[in-house]
Amino acid sequence: MDRQKILMIFGAAWVSAALLTWIFISKTHGPKMEATRKILAVTRDLPLGTRIKKTDLKLVEIREKDVPRGALSKDTEVLDRALLFPVGANEPLTNMKLTSVGGADGVPSTIEAGMRAISVPVNDTSGVAGLIQPNSRVDVLFTRPGSMTEAVTSVILQNIKVLAIGRLVSVGQTLDPKATKMPVATLLVSPEDAQKLELAKNQGKISLTLRNPLDQTSNPDMAPVNSDVLDPMISARLARARRGRTTNVRGKVPNLDDPRVWQELTGEKKIKTDEELETALRNKKKEPEKPRLVVYVIR
Repeated sequence: MDRQKILMIFGAAWVSAALLTWIFISKTHGPKMEATRKILAVTRDLPLGTRIKKTDLKLVEIREKDVPRGALSKDTEVLDRALLFPVGANEPLTNMKLTSVGGADGVPSTIEAGMRAISVPVNDTSGVAGLIQPNSRVDVLFTRPGSMTEAVTSVILQNIKVLAIGRLVSVGQTLDPKATKMPVATLLVSPEDAQKLELAKNQGKISLTLRNPLDQTSNPDMAPVNSDVLDPMISARLARARRGRTTNVRGKVPNLDDPRVWQELTGEKKIKTDEELETALRNKKKEPEKPRLVVYVIR
């Protein structure tokens, strides 16, 4: 009988020890660990339009159930994208807060401080047959229209960066084929050059010349080119005609209004027959006659 009591006491002590040990272990380890995930967050406060750099990023570990929608975990998914909204320090980054990769929505953030973006119309001729791409380097030519003695071409800007062609802002970017194609090139220039370029657009024709991106040279002393490079003698012939030193077969000063005389001086196609001369005279624009009487009506 005493032996049974001893065994019962020993068993109760063993169960009590096991129960106390389980309670102690459960209290020590705490609740079961929840799943976590590492995502990207910013290291400091960033304003709207900031272009993300590697120094602006860090990895933070949060519970899986607290991960925001569209959270990013790789640097390659974030670098060089711009913020669409201001973010605070330690705030996780999501796709909704960043511009699209290579999209036009992030172009304003690529414009350097103190620079401006301005567009000029181009076509296959003035735009080097479509070979100009975003980030290309070009020179800008301006041609002032007029007669052979008035027309002139000059280089007004050199080594200018092309920001975009139409809505194409990066090489290899895929655009909506239904979108309207705008034959324009957007250039990155200083405010002073933007004024010069806008004036040139309204006074004549703009063309672009493509240059090697490694060629950083510029020649500020480039002189404008006129018709003398095409016909070196035209200026001399016209000057002589204006001074009256060029005479016709009868020894008289030629009439520059005569199509035959003008074509002889400029080297244009000759008028051979009288019928061609009559046609040229008829097609020549006549000055409107001055009114004999002008009446002002005041109400």
